[in-house]
Amino acid sequence: MKGPHNIWRLVRTGATLERTGAMNVVLDAFEAPPALRFVARALGLPFKWLGYKGDPSMPPATRALTALGPAYIKFGQVLSTRPDVVGDDMALQLRVLQDKLPPFSTEEAKQEVERALGRPVGTMFSEFSDSVAAASIAQVHKARLTETGQEVAVKVLRPGIEKAFRKDVDAFYLAASMVELFSPGSRRLRPTDVIEHFDGVVRGELDLRLESASASEFAANTEKDEGFQLPQIKWDYSARRVMTLGWADGVSMGDNAAIDAAGHDRKVLGDRVLHLFLSHALRDGYFHADMHQGNLKVAPNGDIIAYDFGIMGHIDEYTRRVYAEILYGFIRRDYKRVAEVHFEAGYVPADKDVDEFARALRAVGEPIFGMDATRISMARLLTYLFEVTERFGMETRTELILLQRTMVVVEGVARSLNPSINIWEVASPIVTSYITKSIGPRAALNDLAKTVTVLARFGPRLPELVEDALLRQSNPTPPPRQPFWRWIVLASAGGAVGGALVLWMLARLF
Repeated sequence: MKGPHNIWRLVRTGATLERTGAMNVVLDAFEAPPALRFVARALGLPFKWLGYKGDPSMPPATRALTALGPAYIKFGQVLSTRPDVVGDDMALQLRVLQDKLPPFSTEEAKQEVERALGRPVGTMFSEFSDSVAAASIAQVHKARLTETGQEVAVKVLRPGIEKAFRKDVDAFYLAASMVELFSPGSRRLRPTDVIEHFDGVVRGELDLRLESASASEFAANTEKDEGFQLPQIKWDYSARRVMTLGWADGVSMGDNAAIDAAGHDRKVLGDRVLHLFLSHALRDGYFHADMHQGNLKVAPNGDIIAYDFGIMGHIDEYTRRVYAEILYGFIRRDYKRVAEVHFEAGYVPADKDVDEFARALRAVGEPIFGMDATRISMARLLTYLFEVTERFGMETRTELILLQRTMVVVEGVARSLNPSINIWEVASPIVTSYITKSIGPRAALNDLAKTVTVLARFGPRLPELVEDALLRQSNPTPPPRQPFWRWIVLASAGGAVGGALVLWMLARLF
């Protein structure tokens, strides 16, 4: 329930940061100003004893997030890919959140598998190892199929994970509501819509049948992509809480020493990660939306292997074109066109000045050109971009949240492989190719062909549809009369709503 009782959860969040020693670490990582530090400590210290103790063997930030639960762990996973935001030390500490969390017992995992698949583990698998990777929602076991002898990975949801996530997400809903109530200026960011979007993503990740279907679709889209592999789903051994897929041999994308020892070129891998993400997002409109190091390996032949398909992103063709034009405009430094695209798509209110918005975008874009990534503070860049969008009343686009978040994660992965990577230079060929194919004469002909195809489908019925429309216009049907008891119910409901509104207004006033 998204009620006030979740205030307790938010209080415990601050208290846990204090008790684990993570408060100062977090404030330092984000370079918090003195005023914010004073408020945070003043609110956190009195409730320190209410915080979770966590595992004392872990670094403070990791200890706090692990103690707080799966939703907070997800947040930490994103931060682990952003050393430019939180610093190298903290990013390294948080990386254990990706696949090195404390596992639940192998016996519990076997019981979950047997309940889900309805067969004894021994009849399905000749070997079933202890956990080889444990993340916030599930853990993975290496096994061998009895029938074929093939090595596979068996992913099993954590017991009770659905309830734990529900508790975290409900607290986030309350936090979003409080932000909207006490900070009217933040409403343009639509915090509640953002949490609803996150909630939907998490619900999908908690059903491994959906993840299996996502992996199957993703494999069909990317089967011709060079230097990219996906493990095959084993449908006979998969269910809602269990997923089985082929075993992926390779070194972790987060282990630079192992990558170097295997003789792989990290610069090439960094470029390829970014190329693959942009190709999948722009070409297919369907992309892996959780591409952190814990979900990527480098195969012995140098191919990138992706797995864990619980979070996949989808954007429609129109949004892809808008996104590509914005990127293309930045790459060409055509800030006027970037501004026009924002207005044409309705991202910025029509009463704002397009030229002034273009100048503000230039102030964001120009500093990044001609520099390598080591000289760019992405944290400061994003902060300034936030100030610009706030100034022009730009609302949060929920359909782009996952795309933007993944872009940040992928850039972080690429930067961990090659600290000098320049995201704009690497992205330019992919974006330019997409623009050439999707915007221009060829794209217009394709759109026209699609339109004609749809119209042709309705061709045989067109005279009938026109005649029906004319008849309805000349003989409009009066609205049906409502039974008397319905008017009574509606009046009662209206009175209840009105009373609630009056109480809410009184609460706001006093």
